[in-house]
Amino acid sequence: MSELDLLLTEIRACTHCAASLPLGPRPVLSASTTARVLIVGQAPGTKVHASGVPWSDASGRRLREWLGVDEATFYDASRIAIVPMGFCYPGKGKSGDLPPRPECRQLWHSRLLPLMPQVELVLAIGQYAQAYFLGAQRKADLTATVRAWREYSPRCIPLPHPSPRNQAWLKQNPWFAEEVLPELRACVAHALTR
Repeated sequence: MSELDLLLTEIRACTHCAASLPLGPRPVLSASTTARVLIVGQAPGTKVHASGVPWSDASGRRLREWLGVDEATFYDASRIAIVPMGFCYPGKGKSGDLPPRPECRQLWHSRLLPLMPQVELVLAIGQYAQAYFLGAQRKADLTATVRAWREYSPRCIPLPHPSPRNQAWLKQNPWFAEEVLPELRACVAHALTR
């Protein structure tokens, strides 16, 4: 077993936050040493928790459409890694799911990410991933950060969450579909064909 395989086994057996997780621990992620694209979202929702398959919901369908990839490519861990900020479903809040638990970032990310040396494109989906990957370069809010995507590309592209709940944001920001999505698809295609 490789170092990455051993670490993934350890992560998938993690129960560190069990007492704080309403549905119990079920870390959901996908990674390989050969992946060229890294997708970093918030945390699994209830459907993903139930299936154990990342992005196996309406948000995932929209994300695959945004990226211009089919399911087979999306779930090919040798090409695309999926490592959310929190690996387990965190529970419901007042206006959606709770933020990802910070323990995953603290316990696992600094060990996991260096084991994926071929990653050349990070897709930072939502404010938590953008805070982690962009740090002080992030703008005042998510919209401003996504609008400034050229500043971070081609290494990182910040994205809003592809959730159906974000339909209003997409309608209010038509530049996203017009400007960002064509470049996003081109960057993903370039990374995957190298």
